[in-house]
Amino acid sequence: MTPVVLALGKIGVQELLIVLAIVLVIFGPKQLPKLAKTFGKTINNFKKGVNEGLEDDEDEKKEEKAEGEEKAEEEKEEKAEEE
Repeated sequence: MTPVVLALGKIGVQELLIVLAIVLVIFGPKQLPKLAKTFGKTINNFKKGVNEGLEDDEDEKKEEKAEGEEKAEEEKEEKAEEE
């Protein structure tokens, strides 16, 4: 198992077990499924938001590229008309 690297250092299996035990004591066994479900929904919404942002960026780049190509064609046509 690869440890997770954070700003504070590496978190191993023992540290994760300690954190899970503390969460179990604080929230209780009845609240853990609700907490996990909420956490999962939060992660999914975050991923959807990131993907939508990336798609928007790609769409903007495509639009800018198309506009640039149109301007280049117009300039060529204007030069051809002048000659």
